[in-house]
Amino acid sequence: MKIGDQVSFKLEGKDFTGFIDKAYQNSFMITFKSDDADITDKYHDRVVINNKKLKLIKAAPETETDDDAETTDDK
Repeated sequence: MKIGDQVSFKLEGKDFTGFIDKAYQNSFMITFKSDDADITDKYHDRVVINNKKLKLIKAAPETETDDDAETTDDK
C-alpha cells in the first residue's frame, strides 16, 4: 500500500473507509469522514492504523517519473 490508496478499516467497532496520507514503519495515517460526532470530535478525521488492519479498496494511480527532466541539454 502507498500514499493515496483507498482503504477500509475498523474503528471502535464500526467500518470506515479513507485514504492513506502518510506512511510510517508499520502503520499509515488515514484521512476519513464520519457522520458520528463523537468519532469526529475524538479523531478529527485522521487516525493512525497498523498496516495489518487495513484492507485495500482501490490503489492510487501510478505517477510516471520522467528521468529525462533531470538532465539538462547545454547547447
